[in-house]
Amino acid sequence: MRLPAPATWLAAALGGSGVLHLVRPRTFEVLVPPELGDARAWVLGTGVAGIATAALLTVPATRRAGGWSAAGLLTGFVPAHLQHFRVARGNRLSLAAAAVRLPLQAPMIAAALRVARGR
Repeated sequence: MRLPAPATWLAAALGGSGVLHLVRPRTFEVLVPPELGDARAWVLGTGVAGIATAALLTVPATRRAGGWSAAGLLTGFVPAHLQHFRVARGNRLSLAAAAVRLPLQAPMIAAALRVARGR
């Protein structure tokens, strides 16, 4: 079975995550580093950005812009993934989730850059 094109799975991942950010913001607030300020605003803002990026990725005329947007958004999530390690102390399941999520950023960003470059 063939895997979907990067633009398709990136759109699904970012769109789905964006919806979850808007529907269940409290789930993500703990992942916002306190140094960044209002966690709810960051969660809602990144939710909207994820949905908008997914929309850009789904339209051929805006797909490359969506790739650049996805690369930027995914890079911007790195502080949240690092914060996950801070808040996971003592919780083995949460620590395992953090350990899986952070390294996944690199291939996702690489895929986004391939889309941005029209490949």
